[in-house]
Amino acid sequence: MAQLRKTERTPTMDVSFRFLVLLAIFFSALGSLASEQKLPYLLVDTHIDAPIRAYYNDMNVLDGTNAGEFDLPRAQQGGLSTVFMSIYTPPSAKDDGTSNSLAHELIDWVEATASSSDSIGIATCTTDVRKLHAAGTLGFALGMENGSPLEGDVSKLGSFVDRGIRYITLAHGKSNEFSDSSYDENEPHGGLSDAGRELVSAMNAHGIIIDISHLTDDATWQVLELSENPVLATHSSLRHFIPDFHRNLPDELVVAVGENGGVVNINFGSSFVSNEARLWQTKRSEAMAARADAEEMTRDERIAFYAEYQDQNPFPFATVATVVDHIDRVVELTSVDHVGIGSDYDGVGDTLPVGLKDVSMFPNLIAELQERGYDDTELRKILGENVMRVWKANEVIAAMHGNPTTCTQT
Repeated sequence: MAQLRKTERTPTMDVSFRFLVLLAIFFSALGSLASEQKLPYLLVDTHIDAPIRAYYNDMNVLDGTNAGEFDLPRAQQGGLSTVFMSIYTPPSAKDDGTSNSLAHELIDWVEATASSSDSIGIATCTTDVRKLHAAGTLGFALGMENGSPLEGDVSKLGSFVDRGIRYITLAHGKSNEFSDSSYDENEPHGGLSDAGRELVSAMNAHGIIIDISHLTDDATWQVLELSENPVLATHSSLRHFIPDFHRNLPDELVVAVGENGGVVNINFGSSFVSNEARLWQTKRSEAMAARADAEEMTRDERIAFYAEYQDQNPFPFATVATVVDHIDRVVELTSVDHVGIGSDYDGVGDTLPVGLKDVSMFPNLIAELQERGYDDTELRKILGENVMRVWKANEVIAAMHGNPTTCTQT
């Protein structure tokens, strides 16, 4: 398959018509924003990995805990409106054939958790998010991190649409049947596979947002060439600050996401936002590799080694200001309409910045944004309205394909 180049980008939908659709959605979003000025900020985090942490550790996130970065009391303290709960399936689940069943079990967990509390509601459409926000109820939306649960079969998308999945990250730590991964040296498709291209079209038609996080640059360019809908990077930061970290987005792709109408949601992990933290992790890996018994070490032995290394070499945690530097950079490259929040809480280990250690600390982020001069309208865009605009655009275009989005909060 010939590799597409970014200079060969061609739209799949009439440009002027698509522009009018997105323009109408933009002004509709402005109206919604204005109508909520008296409410607290609509704060949407596009990526939290609580489901798999709680599932494997049999944890109850409805009560306050000292474990992880998410639970209901801390979410309420932090002012969260809706969180996209990540239905994450690791590459190992693909290897042993359990990706599909694990994904459904994690969705079961999210639904059971929400049904056990009057303070949580499932959000499967933008209207649900606004209803829950107005009622002071935390929304649980669903995003699937890794396309592996589809098992290479695009026809299985419908079952996850029916269960409430509203975005899919095409690949994760390893390349899969649909896309190459930025973490995998093996890039068998030169970007997207034929099945991946088919999946992009199917997701567009069903209003399922395409998440470009974790993809290679080639795969991301190809998504942007093929997609008639705006996309999200649900938990990615900028390569500008960490030049050799290909998991983050380069400036030219940030610009392209803006041109697509999409949103880059900034990952909070220190090693995603700070070059010093990324270099520390590289040196730790080198120290591990230098051990004569590195390949024979058990998981517990590796954990002990990492703890000892960190005791001797304190980790250089980023700060709230470091995270906001990435937000500023997206605004500089595009506009305030194309940046959002994708913390990756419960997904980046003990690397979170000082002042953003868990979901209770979002007020620190808001304070830093205010200190840098962002006004109330701009804050509302960054904290949630930009993501809502993208989600709404996907709903509208899906309806044009004859696939209206199903809401839950009636």
